[in-house]
Amino acid sequence: MTSGAALRIAACRREDLDALEEHLPSPSATSYHARRFARQAAGAGTYLVAWLDGRPAGNCEVRWNGCAAPEVRAVTAGCPEVNGLHVVDALRSRGIGTALIRRAERLAARRGARLIGLGVDDHGNPRAAALYARLGYRPTVRYLDRYSYTDDAGVEHPVEDPCVFLVKDLVPDPDQDRPAPSAGGTE
Repeated sequence: MTSGAALRIAACRREDLDALEEHLPSPSATSYHARRFARQAAGAGTYLVAWLDGRPAGNCEVRWNGCAAPEVRAVTAGCPEVNGLHVVDALRSRGIGTALIRRAERLAARRGARLIGLGVDDHGNPRAAALYARLGYRPTVRYLDRYSYTDDAGVEHPVEDPCVFLVKDLVPDPDQDRPAPSAGGTE
């Protein structure tokens, strides 16, 4: 983990959006932070942010309805998805990504999920694939991750990335029947 710095992971709050855009700018003209926060506000996900010394160091979203790709849904119905894991380049290999994933796993287990999944680029992200394997994720199905982004000129660009969906069995949470802590809490 990081030396001497306190890592805090919490669900995104509306007041966090400006800091996220400043320190982890969206790669397109529209804010993916705002879209993730909107899904969280609607109950469709939890947008986790890792804070290191008061600055965002990484993030991921837990999508409670799972992966949107039909080929994944056919194999993993009801499986929440960890989506868009990102750690600031200069802070990689310090345990931040692992901490985000572990937090997502705990949240899913508290909601009664027995399985959690995530997608990884089929060939272009060996570091991420190694992390997921080390954390116990196993491949299930290949699929095309389809999404789009809007550039600064307002032009929308569709993208199709070949990916593999990985899953991990979750250990049931003994406190599952207790209400989960508020989304903004830390662990």
